[in-house]
Amino acid sequence: MYQIVQGTVGDLYPGTFVKPPKQKRWGRQGRPMVFATILGVVLVMAAIVAWCYYTISLRRAEILKTEQLHLKKDGFTIHNQGGDVIFQMFFRSGSLDLDSCSKENGILRCDQSEAGKLNFFVQTVRPKDTVMCYRVRWEELEESRSVEHAMSFNGSHWYGGAEQAIQRWPMSVEGREAPKPFITGDVYSNRQDFGSILERYWLSANATAIKINDSVPFHLGWDDQEKVLRFQARYNDSPYKPLPGQAPLAELSYRVCVGRDVTSIHKYMVRRYFNKPNKVPSEVVFRQPIWSTWALHKTAVDQEKLLKYASDIQKHGFNCSHLELDDRYTSGYGEFEFDPEKFPNVSTMFQRLKDDGFQVSLWTHPFVNYDSANFDVGVKRKLFVREPSGQLPALVNWWNGIGGVLDFTNPEAREWYASHLRALKTRYGISSFKFDAGETSYLPKQFSTFSPLHDPSTFTRRYTEMAIPFNDRAELRSGYQSQNISCFFRLIDRDSVWGYELGLKSIIPAVLTISILGYQFILPDMIGGNAYPNRTLGSTGLPDRELYIRWLELSAFMPAMQFSIPPWAYDDGVVEIARKFTALHETLVAPRVLELAGEVLDTGDPIIRPLWWISSEDEAAYKIDSQFLIGDDLMVAPVLEPGKQERDIYLPAGKWRSYKGEHFDNMKGPVYLTDYPVDLDEIAYFVWTG
Repeated sequence: MYQIVQGTVGDLYPGTFVKPPKQKRWGRQGRPMVFATILGVVLVMAAIVAWCYYTISLRRAEILKTEQLHLKKDGFTIHNQGGDVIFQMFFRSGSLDLDSCSKENGILRCDQSEAGKLNFFVQTVRPKDTVMCYRVRWEELEESRSVEHAMSFNGSHWYGGAEQAIQRWPMSVEGREAPKPFITGDVYSNRQDFGSILERYWLSANATAIKINDSVPFHLGWDDQEKVLRFQARYNDSPYKPLPGQAPLAELSYRVCVGRDVTSIHKYMVRRYFNKPNKVPSEVVFRQPIWSTWALHKTAVDQEKLLKYASDIQKHGFNCSHLELDDRYTSGYGEFEFDPEKFPNVSTMFQRLKDDGFQVSLWTHPFVNYDSANFDVGVKRKLFVREPSGQLPALVNWWNGIGGVLDFTNPEAREWYASHLRALKTRYGISSFKFDAGETSYLPKQFSTFSPLHDPSTFTRRYTEMAIPFNDRAELRSGYQSQNISCFFRLIDRDSVWGYELGLKSIIPAVLTISILGYQFILPDMIGGNAYPNRTLGSTGLPDRELYIRWLELSAFMPAMQFSIPPWAYDDGVVEIARKFTALHETLVAPRVLELAGEVLDTGDPIIRPLWWISSEDEAAYKIDSQFLIGDDLMVAPVLEPGKQERDIYLPAGKWRSYKGEHFDNMKGPVYLTDYPVDLDEIAYFVWTG
């Protein structure tokens, strides 16, 4: 209980009371000190906030960077050790929400884009000291959405992809093309298709390479204004199908690898991702030319013409690895018996050819026309690719009519087809077969197969496998993941013209391209082209004489040679030039090619190589499309222009000896030989001497 007591100050504070002094008021002179104090406090607080923000930004930057890859919301860049951008990818299907990203154990993950939830990650892999790889995956979680990334050319030169109608080296795109299915196609029939041989692989002069995963429903487009390739994954309006039991969720996944130089990174990619052949085809095909009936006789070939052709080859003193009997020796397409009217004495004919020392191969294909006797067999036994319901065969229109396509995912169809080829081989002593077509573009847009095809180009792979039992001399023109099929892969038909559109100038770019894609046993089609009407330079129905000679000279430095239009169709001068170059091929080129072919089994390295293979430091070497190397020590520079008997030649650094016996010692760097004379019966080539 307390009390309230009244009292005075003295009662509370005993003793003398002293008044406290009066407080002084701040005058005008002291006010700046107050402001300074307040400002100082504010600045300190701002500095603390800035430091915190900076620290958070640093942490965020570390999260959005893995090794030399820098991730942004709209794409990523990869830098070299000097800080230069060597690879750039843009995200076209949406921007990442960077706040949804995290990094753990070297894996950068994001789970949100502006369009919704997704699965995205970048994983760093260092398979060797000189190579850094980045695994990238963007998976949508809604069925209706596609994924698109745009790869910038980034001012560099790019190689790979596919055979094309207009082949360039390095690759070049024209106009704008919306992404379309990246599947094998016949570029002769449809110049806008991707080619018969393709792989999901591209290589840059910046020592970067990209490989699209097999699981991706892959579509490719481009834009020459933006200088980009458009990589798209989608199932809508597409021949790609999800695996059974899986939802159609688009996924774009790929691996980008960076190396020390373009040659070493390509070697790594080939060893890591490409199949390799398990044997070298017949040595004689590398040494001696194939002689085909196609360009000379087309479908009018018969027994008499075939025997005369063989006789003329011998009469003019030429060797022959084998004689190729092309379309059309049967009564109908899809049959395997010889037409009795065109070939009345088949057994006798083959015995005569055998006695004269000729091996013979036959043309074959995957089609059975509706008017063939075998069409009913195929329908009853369900040997054909079918329409989506699976009840009826899917009819297709190919260059020789309308028919069904054998379903090579069906073991019964494979055996039926193979048994007929074996029967021909046994009955007539056939050495091998020319497997024509096989492109996915000949399948209908909607179809079904015995084994579902997630990737339609797997059909091409299954067709190429049919050549394996005959691979010593077999010839294929299509390929997808088929590098281990130990056969010769032929370029698509060439027109008898000079230019880049399926003409003479397209051969080196095409050979270099499919070599980079892992196909090394290359047959560059028929010397002089196919002599098709309206697509032939010449006034007599034959290819132009000069064109034919220059084509012959180039072919002599390819892995294999193939004649159809014979040299004696012109004059004795052409025959002499042909003898000279077939002999040069056999004595100079073939031994080197065979040595390299043996190495292919282990390394997968190209036999026919671009100049940058040994000159990766020189920008000029990346743009040369009219010269090539055989191995590292034989450089070839053919004349590819009409009316020319000279050409400019790029000679890489080193010591070289020309075919004329001249010696060039340019160890300090490459040199240019301007207007170097090359007569009509010559091809310029140089041998490395040290």
